[in-house]
Amino acid sequence: MSFMSICFISFFFLFLVSIILFGIGFYFIMNDLVYFIEWEVVMMNSSSFVMTFLFDWMSLVFMSFVFFISSMVILYSDDYMHGDYTINRFIYLVLLFVTSMMFLIISPNMISILLGWDGLGLVSYCLVIYYQNVKSYNAGMLTALSNRIGDVALLMVIAWMLNFGSWNYIYYLEFLKDSFEMEMITFLVVLAGMTKSAQIPFSSWLPAAMAAPTPVSALVHSSTLVTAGVYLLIRFSPSFSPFLNLFLLLISGLTMFMAGLGANFEYDLSKIIALSTLSQLGLMMSILALGFSSLAFFHLLTHALFKALLFMCAGVMIHSMKDSQDIRFMGNLSFQMPLTSTCLMISNFALCGMPFLAGFYSKDLILEMVSLSYLNIFGFFLFYFSTGLTVCYSFRLFYYTLCGDFNLVTFYMMEEENKNMIVGMMFLLTMVILGGSLVSWMIFPTPSLVCLPLFLKLLVMIVSVIGGWLGYELAKSGVGKSLISLKLSNIIIFFGSMWYMPYLSTYGVNYYPLNLGYNSLKSFDGGWNEYFGGQGFYLLFMKLSNINQWWQYNNLKLFLMFFVMWFIVIVFILLF
Repeated sequence: MSFMSICFISFFFLFLVSIILFGIGFYFIMNDLVYFIEWEVVMMNSSSFVMTFLFDWMSLVFMSFVFFISSMVILYSDDYMHGDYTINRFIYLVLLFVTSMMFLIISPNMISILLGWDGLGLVSYCLVIYYQNVKSYNAGMLTALSNRIGDVALLMVIAWMLNFGSWNYIYYLEFLKDSFEMEMITFLVVLAGMTKSAQIPFSSWLPAAMAAPTPVSALVHSSTLVTAGVYLLIRFSPSFSPFLNLFLLLISGLTMFMAGLGANFEYDLSKIIALSTLSQLGLMMSILALGFSSLAFFHLLTHALFKALLFMCAGVMIHSMKDSQDIRFMGNLSFQMPLTSTCLMISNFALCGMPFLAGFYSKDLILEMVSLSYLNIFGFFLFYFSTGLTVCYSFRLFYYTLCGDFNLVTFYMMEEENKNMIVGMMFLLTMVILGGSLVSWMIFPTPSLVCLPLFLKLLVMIVSVIGGWLGYELAKSGVGKSLISLKLSNIIIFFGSMWYMPYLSTYGVNYYPLNLGYNSLKSFDGGWNEYFGGQGFYLLFMKLSNINQWWQYNNLKLFLMFFVMWFIVIVFILLF
């Protein structure tokens, strides 16, 4: 990487800013500081246009994480997108993406939040269609249109807040907590958060967005686009009504369960990790709905670290596998690519909640708080069963990719990764190992002591062990006539296709209107309308003009006869 290339400059700047922001965030949390900065951009006729910034520990630490992960992604992209002629355009798009996210994080003002929110939607569309083919275009349209629903909800929030006299929502969270207006606004914000964070029924765009280059997926699925909805809901959480909390808990719990189940039937490496992201987003949303907003934020940060690393490892593996993403073609990669395999396993273990890695500190605390909460058996089941499914698909992935025989070709030596990829992955690996405890001590300086019965205390471990064993058994099952998935193929297809959600949100929305349009085109525009409309008139006028031409091309006798006839008519008129 040359020192004057845009990749290096972007990486260095973002990395430096992230360290500075983390230091400031640490200072803010220790001293309990909040800075609220208002910048008057223009003042005309006593009307002022004010740009507002909110700097507290949450916005600073989150911004620091976004900048850190995006700097690693840009460093990684320098090698990953090496053969790409338009890499500069790609880096500019990533920087625009990060800028939009920054606007969203530091704004307590609905107008500037919409600026960042729409910026994320627009740039994500440009990045999803980056590889210009039909699949990417379809995925881009699905992503953009699903997110437009959330944009419309935010526009309605802005319109509704005209009643309040200011768009700074932070003023009204506690003050108007139980009013109808605030309930209306929080419902619309929850709707917007559900579209951006791909909760049921808007889940189908998330796996589709994997059409983007892998570095983008590492950024999108860890700390930017999909977590924007969760972050906004964390900000608005003080004003949620009990009914809204219950509604959000149900939806997010089902999303977590559905994504975990779907990932166990998926064979595309990128989609498995995307469904894993969806499952973790459901976990963040559901713990937020239970009222633990700082815990949801903590899991958001730890998840960002190991998920970015997981995507980077997947990108290297796909690169080395000649762009094949099917995990059935992989195998024995621990011998071929030891470094990548190590990173993949550590990030996978962090996802499962392995003790003392990043995911453990947040997931374990979340599940203990769930056991301690006032929650019915259905919600309790969703939380613990989804945790088991997470371990299950992680072990399945581990078995398919790192164990067994190499399945792509008979003899092929892989080249180990490039230098910049390794550096980016090593930085993130360090944070995956150390980040959880570091952020935990920072956010929760007083340790949480959770007293539970022995069975509930051990339930997390029991569920994880059972999930891991099931994942291993699923993966090593042989192929034959007695295969369970062949006997239960309809159920497997139902679970594997996210409960038919892609069919409902794409074909369901597209098929009937397009079919109606085609039939109306065939029967009206190409049928009766054509017969009585354009073509009919055309044929009629052709006949009339032919008759007219026949009159005019005829001989002198005809003209003379017409002259005599008209002469007689005129004489009759004059006489009578």
